[in-house]
Amino acid sequence: MNPILKTKIEGQIKNNKIMIYMKGNPQMPQCGFSAAAVDVLKSIGQPFESVDVLEDPEIRQGIKEYSNWPTIPQIYVDGEFIGGCDIMLEMHQRGELAPLINEATGSPEPA
Repeated sequence: MNPILKTKIEGQIKNNKIMIYMKGNPQMPQCGFSAAAVDVLKSIGQPFESVDVLEDPEIRQGIKEYSNWPTIPQIYVDGEFIGGCDIMLEMHQRGELAPLINEATGSPEPA
């Protein structure tokens, strides 16, 4: 991977407690998986940042290489790769995702 791209991705992940790489943006997701992931994040109630991979083909491919994960969306919490939409939904249904996000943001309850 291009070292400049790697540094850019690392910075995005490091500088944002909750980061989602998605197709589209939270206001207008461009695929069902991205929409489902955003809905879960919104339901938890903590702020999150997003990167629209459709706007930057280099990031779209680069994030897949960075995480060694073939699909979008990809969710990072406190610098740690959580997974894609399916893993995120499973964690949410088991009640594991909200505590992880709340701990990462330093908020015991939604903002």
